[in-house]
Amino acid sequence: MVRGPVTDATPSAKLVGSQSPYPIQFYLFLTVAYSLKMEMTPTENNMLVNMEMQLEPVYLSMQTDNVETPPSKRRKKKSMVWEHFTIETVGVGCRRACCKQCKQSFAYSTGSKVAGTSHLKRHIAKGSCPVVLRNQQQQDLLSPFSAPSKVGGDSAAPTTDTPKRRYRTASVPYVAFDSDRCRQEIAQMIILHDYPLHIVQHPGFMAFIRNLQPRFEMVNFSTVQGDCVATYLREKQSVQNLIEGMPGRICLTLDLWNSCQTTGYVFVTGQFVDSEWKIHRKLLNVVMEPYPESDSAFSHAVSACLSDWNMEGRLFSLTINQPLSEVGIDSLRNLLSEKNPNILGGQLLLDHCLARSLSGIAKEALTAGQEMVKKVRDCVKYVKTSELLEEKFLELKQQLQVPSMKTLALDDQTRWNTTYEMLLAASELKEVFSCLDTSDPDYSKGPSAEEWKQVENMCMYLKLLFDTANLLTSSTVPTTNNFFHEAWKIQLELARAATSEDAAIATIAKPMQVSFDKYWKSCCLMLAIAVVMDPRFKMKLVEFSFTKIYGDEAATYINLVDEGIHQLFLEYVALPLPPNGGGFEGNMKQEDDEGLGLTDFDMYIMETTSQQSKSELDQYLEESLLPRVHEFDVVGWWKLNKVKYPTLSKMARDILTVPVCSVAPESVFETGRKEMDRYRCSLRAETVEAIVCAKDWLGGGGKGRGGGDSGEMMKALVKMEFPI
Repeated sequence: MVRGPVTDATPSAKLVGSQSPYPIQFYLFLTVAYSLKMEMTPTENNMLVNMEMQLEPVYLSMQTDNVETPPSKRRKKKSMVWEHFTIETVGVGCRRACCKQCKQSFAYSTGSKVAGTSHLKRHIAKGSCPVVLRNQQQQDLLSPFSAPSKVGGDSAAPTTDTPKRRYRTASVPYVAFDSDRCRQEIAQMIILHDYPLHIVQHPGFMAFIRNLQPRFEMVNFSTVQGDCVATYLREKQSVQNLIEGMPGRICLTLDLWNSCQTTGYVFVTGQFVDSEWKIHRKLLNVVMEPYPESDSAFSHAVSACLSDWNMEGRLFSLTINQPLSEVGIDSLRNLLSEKNPNILGGQLLLDHCLARSLSGIAKEALTAGQEMVKKVRDCVKYVKTSELLEEKFLELKQQLQVPSMKTLALDDQTRWNTTYEMLLAASELKEVFSCLDTSDPDYSKGPSAEEWKQVENMCMYLKLLFDTANLLTSSTVPTTNNFFHEAWKIQLELARAATSEDAAIATIAKPMQVSFDKYWKSCCLMLAIAVVMDPRFKMKLVEFSFTKIYGDEAATYINLVDEGIHQLFLEYVALPLPPNGGGFEGNMKQEDDEGLGLTDFDMYIMETTSQQSKSELDQYLEESLLPRVHEFDVVGWWKLNKVKYPTLSKMARDILTVPVCSVAPESVFETGRKEMDRYRCSLRAETVEAIVCAKDWLGGGGKGRGGGDSGEMMKALVKMEFPI
């Protein structure tokens, strides 16, 4: 290649002069580089750029006595290797690179010779450093360097491939491998996702862990079982602290599960209010009962729970998921009366779970109309099992301009809400089905006009049950007062429908009314007392609803509620303070323990003033109702008014947390009883309890059984002014 002489066009020619502050070697180097760059192709030019990044300065032997050399400026080191090394001077003109991890030193520079950084990169990136090798995991994702790629072929042969550009990657801190932490994570994974404990011995899982981290010593069944129990005990202590700090009482729900081994499992869930007036719902025990049909099965489970959590004397109510025999009911009422204060003589025993009652009523109604339901299901199945038919159905819907926004879906016969939604959607699209009957010869005859009318009637009354049951699926814990509104409306509507002159309506509603009446009689008192504790309604809603339900006999039932709430209030006035109470109750107990000797005086004041002035309850009932707002936090209202109503607020706190449902939110619509799976039945009862309870406590948020606290409900401020 012929190179021309340096002309004025070159940058060095313009810069060299008597006033130049740089040595002549610098301008000679620029001249050579510029002339090469002008004659190269774009590919060669790119290569030159990369070459220039790696070239060391070349000093030419020329006389430079007449040029003043400025002080050299040390270039900033850009290699990422210096994130792991420091430079130390060990002698005159001798410097070494010291590893920050293992403190091993390497040659870096001696005089004017620089060793480079390749050997330093190998020390870090290829695992030569013992500290890095010990801390990093199997795949060295944390290292900022990758192994150099090997390019085949003769290295001397010319190539036009552009050298790969180095990219700086984000630096990630090293994380030490912790075998114990890995075991804890495996235990939590098994608990949260219902995996079998034997998964740690499955070949596929073992191979996955071995490739992921060869240094992890795989655990066996016995070890992971112990880890799961350890997780349970660790979480149980947190729940224990929460229960010990609750100022009031606790309400229990009992849910009996079947099993393939004829044994039963009683799920005992507790619901209570903490010292911050937040509602909690926690699964406390899973008690294996060898004879679940016995009259003592539930009472044994309750006694085991109270003993396990040290809650003797703090039980307020019981809610059960199935009707009991008279012997079983008496056994539980004696438990409420003997081991706990005699709250209304054991009348706070709810032997009918609302979710189970609604599911039973819906199942009876669907069974009574099973022929009609089957016809609708066959019609929906015919459309949904073929994409072409479904498209044809949608075209007919558009042509007929049917306004319904419902979409067809086959039901799950174990969940009655899906059957209700299927019937509702089909009834709104009945015109489309009628046209399909005439346009498609393969379509079997659907329901007649009379049968479609029956479907609409059934949907009308199933909707009452559906709306109420839907409240039980909330992630937050609903207060008891909300369900009085739903229950009395269902009772009233079904009673009216059962006496309807329309025989078709009466036929559907009569069995439903008989079944719901059993629930109403069992839980009416508790629900009515709870709604009285709502300052928006008090006794007024009880009077209004009972008048509509009972007519001329309403006064008798209203008096029963009034007497019950006054009796309960008097029992709270006479109750001793909770043994582990806190806050206001704890301060009162402390004053009494200081030996002031005024306990008798307090009783005297209470007896004398009760005859002359109104009690807290009467004063509360006579005050005007608060305005009704959509989002009203009734527990928060009592928290703000606990100074004005010190005794009544304690009673309201316990009453408003009485659960009306004993099943988890995801099981509200199930028509059958829950059954423990075969694998868990093969485990020890203690292991089953540990896994199931730990899942509830670890899950939180209210999505699993037991849910969580009602934090979101409590965040909202009460949107009204409070009476002084």
